[in-house]
Amino acid sequence: MDSTKRTQATQKITLIGLIVDCLLAIFKVVVGMVGNSGALIADGIHSFSDLLSDGVVLYAVKHSQAEADEDHPYGHQKFETIATLGLAIILALIGLGIILSSIDRLNNPVTSSHINLLLGVAGISIFSKEMLYWYTLKIAKTYRSDLIKANAWHHRSDALSSVVVFAGILGASLGYVYLDATAAIIVGLMILYIAWTLGASATKELVDTSIDADQIATLRYALGQISGVNSVHSLRTRKIGHTISADVHVQVDPFLSVSEGHIISVSVERVAKKCLAELTDVTVHIDPEDDEIVAPYENLPERAEALGILTKALYNNQCDGDINRIQLHYLEGKIHVDFYLPLSCLINDNSHKDILFQLNQTLEGLYGFGHIRVYFGKD
Repeated sequence: MDSTKRTQATQKITLIGLIVDCLLAIFKVVVGMVGNSGALIADGIHSFSDLLSDGVVLYAVKHSQAEADEDHPYGHQKFETIATLGLAIILALIGLGIILSSIDRLNNPVTSSHINLLLGVAGISIFSKEMLYWYTLKIAKTYRSDLIKANAWHHRSDALSSVVVFAGILGASLGYVYLDATAAIIVGLMILYIAWTLGASATKELVDTSIDADQIATLRYALGQISGVNSVHSLRTRKIGHTISADVHVQVDPFLSVSEGHIISVSVERVAKKCLAELTDVTVHIDPEDDEIVAPYENLPERAEALGILTKALYNNQCDGDINRIQLHYLEGKIHVDFYLPLSCLINDNSHKDILFQLNQTLEGLYGFGHIRVYFGKD
């Protein structure tokens, strides 16, 4: 996905929303004060909160697309997540303030005036915010942005709150004065609900909650079909802004070459990204055996120490002079050894048995060493 186009599209729709929200907020508050409608004033405050959210979105979109750097090696996508959480907190405070103010107004109801003007502004708000919702949601789906999607639902909440306000004003005009304040309380509750939804989603992302189980199952199956992959385990995923990051362990034949194991890891990364479009970062760990089952080799010597032990034992047994290369395999809790010798070692048909016997005798008493194999080749 072209990040430049994504940034331009999201900034454009956010700027359009900002202009609409600014005009609606001013109209609602001014007309609400003129008509003495607490519900419309509350709805205007809601629109002002949209202005704030639009500003947060513009900031987040701009910074989240920045390239990875030394301080942020995994990129800046979580700027969107932080912005979404901050937006949720702001909405919660606004919603709570509207509810408390409306409760006081409910206890002291007042009669509204200029009913037609109040209803007209509420109607304009319903139409404009609903159109803005659908346009913003389209952009969010196209560029897979949870932050833009959250802002779209914020527009929808404003449209729905305006419906409630419209009903409250209409009811108050028919003599049910308390409906205006009741409508304002409902608007406040709607804002609190949206704040909770956005905050919960952002928090899950910040604590590295996994993606959907169905997506994980699909990914696991796709990776298991790759040639050379014996099994898939320790598959972990998390969301980073609008992207997904994953790390996975794949078990392969323990005697593959390092280069072939690397090629398999490249295939795993390619298939994983093809399986999940949002997946941008994949860490693949190649295992010769299932490390969730096999105990770690904490007590076995590492390569340098193991070669030192072997070299000493081979020297003591006077059988180290002809060995070209030694390859170690850490499997089944032991170190299995492959010896590579030149063909010149084979003096007669039975000499390979003598060589194998001598090497077995050399390793037999060494702690942690297992089976051996001997390969002969050109010098």
